[in-house]
Amino acid sequence: MHNTSPTSRTHRTARIGRPGRVAVVAAAGIAAGALAAGCGSSGYSSPSGSGSGAAATAPAAPSSPGTSGTQGGTGAVALQTATDPKLGAIVTDGSGFTVYRFDRDTANPSMSDCNGTCAATWPPVPASGGATVKGVDSKLVGTVTRADGSKQLTLNGWPVYRYAPDTKPGDTKGEGVQGTWFVLTPTGAKAGAPAGSPSGGSMSGTPGSGYGAY
Repeated sequence: MHNTSPTSRTHRTARIGRPGRVAVVAAAGIAAGALAAGCGSSGYSSPSGSGSGAAATAPAAPSSPGTSGTQGGTGAVALQTATDPKLGAIVTDGSGFTVYRFDRDTANPSMSDCNGTCAATWPPVPASGGATVKGVDSKLVGTVTRADGSKQLTLNGWPVYRYAPDTKPGDTKGEGVQGTWFVLTPTGAKAGAPAGSPSGGSMSGTPGSGYGAY
């Protein structure tokens, strides 16, 4: 039997041990690579959206701002509010001329009973596309088709008129004419009417039955 010195056994162990350490190091390297690969395939979404996360949803387009126009337009003012020293809150057209309602008209349904020479003295306020209102609830503003096919503005159902003898903005010469013509308030009532009194005017009528005095 050959005697093996301790030194020889130590060298042999060392030679055997080196491959083992190499294998451990190699295994550690493989594990590290696998870990790095796993991190690279995570659910992170890149700013460009190329990741595997959920796709970004484009924001909805903003809606157009609303307006108070009779047709949602942004054109010239058709009706606006003003204050009269005697009548209080009233309604004028876009140029500041007072507007009126006629008791022989009907509000439900809207219908004008002022045509021909009546309409020459009491010109209907036309309903133009894109017109807006100022200080008046746009929900109360509508239109009615007149006998000649033209469109006229209405306020709370009442057809709206001007008065030809009103020669400058702020005139209210048509107020109370023959007890059938009255300045409009922003709610479509009669300006200057006592509190609690009916808004006046017929809610139904026969078109063409007459215009009263004008």
